[in-house]
Amino acid sequence: MLKAVGQALFSSGLQYPKFTPDEKKGQDYEVRTYHATKWVSTTLSGMQMDAALNTGFRRLFNYIQGNNQSKLKVEMTAPVTCLVDPGAGPACETKFTVSFYIPEEQQANPPDPSDQEVFLENRKEFTAYVRTYSGFSNEQMKREELLKLVESLQRDGVPFKDTPYYTAGYDSPFKLTNRRNEVWILKKTE
Repeated sequence: MLKAVGQALFSSGLQYPKFTPDEKKGQDYEVRTYHATKWVSTTLSGMQMDAALNTGFRRLFNYIQGNNQSKLKVEMTAPVTCLVDPGAGPACETKFTVSFYIPEEQQANPPDPSDQEVFLENRKEFTAYVRTYSGFSNEQMKREELLKLVESLQRDGVPFKDTPYYTAGYDSPFKLTNRRNEVWILKKTE
């Protein structure tokens, strides 16, 4: 347990999902094709992204601490992603799906969740436009960085999906410097 808590607190030695970088990238974003992988996820609805992320993180942290059918501890990974599917209007609830990547050694057979609000997700291969930024991220920063990414994609005339989009955080709240955050917009496929 101490190792998992240490990894969660200090974000060191964590596994990341594999991706292939595209040679074509913008001046202020990357293009990545993420391989098909398994994630453990939970979905919440609400008006506040930060609150949903906190609740989702706690549910998923319980899963990796052994609150699963196999009572198996699962290594912490990064990033913690949040798929954001905005509601139809400004006063409508947004759907947030918070996810942890399943480590390589358990990709073939991850433990089934015990919590009914937690599920295993098979993400198919996808291509995303990725903008990276630093600092302690919050809802406002994520919105601002997302808008910057949208402006860059429009400037470059590349096809993208308006919604849903992802936010990704790589660091624990206890890491004070060199923090890494991202917003991902999905490439529109024909």
